[in-house]
Amino acid sequence: MAGDPYATLGVKKDVSQADLQKAYRRLAKKHHPDLNPGNSSAEEKFKGITAAYDLLSDPEKRAKFDRGEIDASGTERPHQRYYRDFADQGNWSGYTTSSGFADFGDFASSEDILSEIFGRSSRARRRGQDVRYHLELSFLDAINGGKQSLVLPDGSNLEVNIPPGTRDGQTLRLKGKGRPAASGGPPGDALIEVSVLPHAYFKRKGDDIYLDLPISIKEAVVGAKVAVPTPGGTIAATVPKWSNTGRVLRLRGRGVPRPDGSKGDEYVTLKIVLPKKPDPELEGFVARWQPAEESPRQSMGV
Repeated sequence: MAGDPYATLGVKKDVSQADLQKAYRRLAKKHHPDLNPGNSSAEEKFKGITAAYDLLSDPEKRAKFDRGEIDASGTERPHQRYYRDFADQGNWSGYTTSSGFADFGDFASSEDILSEIFGRSSRARRRGQDVRYHLELSFLDAINGGKQSLVLPDGSNLEVNIPPGTRDGQTLRLKGKGRPAASGGPPGDALIEVSVLPHAYFKRKGDDIYLDLPISIKEAVVGAKVAVPTPGGTIAATVPKWSNTGRVLRLRGRGVPRPDGSKGDEYVTLKIVLPKKPDPELEGFVARWQPAEESPRQSMGV
């Protein structure tokens, strides 16, 4: 059951028109669903605030409520008979006065003010419910963005625009793609929660991409131009001579796209990898090779 509309709006029963409007605007702005996405508590409070204002902003309904003829939801209560009901109304003006409601004639202007604030009329502000969906994206689709088709429970398709750089767990809002409003107001929104699938070799940290890149012994020793995968495609990068395992190459601007048009970087960690098949020539060379350092573990004291 709806509570006392005066208490809901935090005003007294003798509240003036101007103060009623101020109270409503203040609470509506605080609890509006657009400013509290995903907050069901705020949405319920907003509905209660709007219902209370709808009742009290109507002079006839407010008068009926004050007389106990309707409840806070606007439902008519059983009529109670009073002595004044049988008296000459002209002699009982104290019961029938309409003073206090003479200033309600300009409520159309107050609706215009609220319409400017929220972009819709008071009743149209009762928008439809938001609906939530879940969408799985590949790593590269999330990084590069694009169009995705989401199959809804009723079998229809919803086209979702994926912004470049979308993150795992991010919620995308599709305006007007939720449930229609019963009161003729605007429909709710579709809230798409995104899950990004892991990639075989890319990892994301913030706006940067990290990659372990295998290189051969020859590429490590004499250096080479090698192909390096990036989210935007394969590029050529230089492996300097005598590049050891663990060396990191920084590829500027090859990371995650940002809203301002810039991009993060890609960090490539080199990993020296032996040939998959044994190479007798390589084995013979290494056996005859006399390294200048007796052990790469000298710094460890072993």
